This record gives sequence, C-alpha cells and structure tokens, in this order.
Amino acid sequence: MTSPSSSTPSVAEGRALAALEAENARLREQLAAVTEIGIALGAERDLHALLETILTKARWLTRADAGSLYLVEGDRRDKLRFVLAQNDSKQVPYVETVLDVESRTIVGHVARTREVVNVPDVYQLDPAGELSFSRKFDESIGYRSKSMLVLPMIDRRDRVTGCIQLINRKPSRGLVLASPDHAEAVVEAFPEDAVALLTSIASQSAVAIDKARLIDDLEHTFEGLVYASVVAIEARDPTTSGHSERVAKLSVELAKAVTDAGLVRLAPRGFSPQQLKELRYASLLHDFGKVGVRENVLIKAKKLYPWELEQVKLRFALAIREREARALRDLARKLAQAGGGLDPAPFVEAAELAIADESARLRRLLATVVDANEPKVLADGAEAALEHLCHEHYEDADGAARPLLVDQEVRDLAIPRGSLNREQRLEIESHVAHTYRFLSRIPWTEELRELPRIAGAHHEKLDGSGYPNGLREAEIPAQSKIMAVADIFDALTAWDRPYKKAVPVPKALEILGFEAKDRHLDPELVALFRERRLYKAVIPEGH
Repeated sequence: MTSPSSSTPSVAEGRALAALEAENARLREQLAAVTEIGIALGAERDLHALLETILTKARWLTRADAGSLYLVEGDRRDKLRFVLAQNDSKQVPYVETVLDVESRTIVGHVARTREVVNVPDVYQLDPAGELSFSRKFDESIGYRSKSMLVLPMIDRRDRVTGCIQLINRKPSRGLVLASPDHAEAVVEAFPEDAVALLTSIASQSAVAIDKARLIDDLEHTFEGLVYASVVAIEARDPTTSGHSERVAKLSVELAKAVTDAGLVRLAPRGFSPQQLKELRYASLLHDFGKVGVRENVLIKAKKLYPWELEQVKLRFALAIREREARALRDLARKLAQAGGGLDPAPFVEAAELAIADESARLRRLLATVVDANEPKVLADGAEAALEHLCHEHYEDADGAARPLLVDQEVRDLAIPRGSLNREQRLEIESHVAHTYRFLSRIPWTEELRELPRIAGAHHEKLDGSGYPNGLREAEIPAQSKIMAVADIFDALTAWDRPYKKAVPVPKALEILGFEAKDRHLDPELVALFRERRLYKAVIPEGH
C-alpha cells in the first residue's frame, strides 16, 4: 500500500502547479490576443481606425494606462508626427505635434536607432544622458508618467514607419490612476516578456500601416485621376464648368435622404458608404463620354454656328449692296433716256426711297434670322418668315442668283427648342454610350464595379423613352434614377450658362414634377428632393 503522503502533492508542489497553470493561462491569453490582433490588423483598411486598433491592443496586452503613436514622415523621413494618444485615467487633449527624429526625445531616439527603450521611471533619466523626458505635459494635465516602453515599427522594406509609446504599466487593466501619487505608488516597470511580445505586434503593425497607407495613396491617386478627368471634360465645354461636381453633391445628398427615409423600394438596405462613393464617382464621370463628341457640336450655343451666321450676314450685306447698285443702274438709265432738259431730282429721290425701303426690308429679315438663331421657342410667324426667306435671292459678282438662306440653315433656324438639330442632338446623346464604353475599360475595384452602368444610365426614363438603351423602370439602377434628378435640376438652374438664363428654383421643381408625372423621373425621388430642399447643397446664396 502507498502512503497518503506519496499520493498527495505537497504544499510547495501545489503552489508550483498553480503557478504553472496561471502562467499557462496567461500565455494562452496572450496567444489568443496576438492572434486576434493579427486578424484585426489584416482586416482593417482605414488608416485612422488601424492606428486606434494597434494602440488599443498594445495597451491591453501590456496593461498600459496610456500610450501614443508616432508616424515617420517627410521626404527625408526625418520627422515624427504625433498622430494618436490614449489614456484611461485622464482626458488628454490632442495637440498635433511634429518632432525631429534627431531630437533627444525617447521616440526620436527609438526611430533613429531602431532600438527598443524600456524605462522603469522616466523622471529618473540622467539629464546629461542621450535620452530626455519633459514633465511639462504631465504638469499641465495633472498626470504622472512613470514606466515607459517605446518600440519601433519596422515595415517590410526594413524602414522605421513609426513608434509605439506605452506609458505606466498597471497591476490590473481596470485600475484608474487617480492621482500622480497613486501612479507613483502602483505603476510597475514593463517586463521583458512584454518587450518580446510587443516587438512582434509592432512588426505586424508596421506591415498593416504600410498596406493602409498604400491603399490611402492609391485612393488619393484615383481621386485625383477622377477630378483630372472632370477638368479635361469641362475644358472642352467651359460653359458647363462645375456641372459634374454639383451633380455629384446633389446625387449623394439625395442618396443619403433615401437611406434616411427608408425607401426600401430604391435601396432595401440603404446606401452604404462605399455605394455613396461609387455614386459620387459615377456622377463626377457621368459626362465623361463627351470626349468622344465633336467640340463644335458640344459647345454649340445657338442654332447656327458663329461662322454660319457670319456667312448669312455677309449675304444680306451683299443683297443690300446689290439692290442699291441695281437701283442706281436703273436711275442712270432713266436719266440717260430723259435727256438733259428734265429735272433729275424726282428720279433721284425715288431711287433713294426705293434703296432705303429695300435696305430696311432686308435688315428686318436679317433681324428675324438673328432672333430665330437664339436657342428659344420660335416666335409666332417666325417659321413662315424663314420659309419665305428661301425664296429671297441676290446676285453674286458673276450675276448668278443665290439664295439668302440655304435649306439647311432654314431647317436649323426652325429648331423649335434649343440649339441642336436632330443629327447634332443624336451626336450629343451618344456621349452616354461613350461614357459607358470608356468607363467599362477601366479595371474598377469590386466595390466600384457598377460605376459604368450607373453613369451610363443617367438619361434613361422610367417609361422607356430615354437613351441610349431605352431601359424601363425595373432595369434602371436606383443610383441612375437619383443622378437623373440631380442632372436635370442642375441643367435647369445653372447660372453660368451664357446661352440661357437660369430657371428659378420653384420653376425648376415644378418642371421636375412634370417629368415625374410623365414617367420620366421617379416620383418618390422628386418629392424627397423637393421636401428636404436638397438643392441647397449647390444653390449659392442670392440665387
């Protein structure tokens, strides 16, 4: 038989076993935390959120009461920007600070030398040493910084990307350091095993920051390319400058209102931030296809091109001179036939009157042409007067009869509304098909994959009468329906078009209502746009 003493562990053995179990539990907790941190760092793409995650997790692992993050910047990578601070015991005001890497600060030393610095008490640093700590900030907020652990974050290119600074290790995570004296009494030094653990976290953090910065840089580059494209489009048509940006603002505001109002028919789950970005880009680029439209058609402000109107004016000037010359020839012939004994005054007076009457008549006809050339609804009788002009002729230098207006000019001047004839309007309308074709060639990210379709459908109408594809209501993306409202409103109210006056907002809203009634625009979107006065996003004061 075994004695009881041989099967029951001694007190010392029990304590050792408990300590071992506690250490195992601590290691399992650390391993789980490191795994969780790795997953979190790999998933987070937003740089600011990533920095928050890094500092929060690093403090949790080490029981640090406070901490800061610094990122290296500058063309020569010689600056450290203070980007984030956290403190469990004090409300710390964030003040943007930039330090020189060459400074005697602890973070400067770590960034410069790539060494980990672990100081049990920063107030005990040798003033003549290579590290320094200023108490001014502590004194300004009533805090006591004691233990400090600062680690470099080294990225995949073996460069220091920043530093993690942890302050005041506490006996337990939930403890609040109530006063400087309390901190003095309870704060511990950071243990060496924390250094090893945090070195691994710092390395992962550097890679994650590098990735987030790269994504940020790519997004800024892409944003710049989008705006450069808008500038290029509007440079071809300066009269619509600012239109794309105004449409983007209105579209995003209307999409937000759809989400807020819970219009599940249009957006079952509302529009996410990524969908709003997609809509903004699509709106900015909705006229991108105008690069494929001839410039003279794109900027045609009146029914006749300027050079065509000049040709018409020259013909009228020639006609006036030709009529005058004809009258003078008739006068000379009559005077020659009458002989020397007849008073020439009545003949001259009659000739002058005929010349004046005919010149005035031709000038009135030219005024009709100039008035009809404006991109507005034709005045009553103007079309008949233009048709009559087809039969008006003048003689050229060779004596051949030439029409004052050719058939194409009469057809263009008789355009009932706007400045474009059918062929030119079709060419302008083709810009939407060009937009879709051009944008489809760009390798968009997954979250922007619908952008070409959204931009390419902003001229479709619910009843299928739109272009370029004659889509009906169920086939048109909700974002395109939103953009259609914004696009038409801005086209009506734009104050910077030299060829038309801006329509007042009440009238523009009334026109949107008619468009909704005719099944061209979505009625709920138009009502929401009007009721929430979303047009205030782009209408300047005083308009």
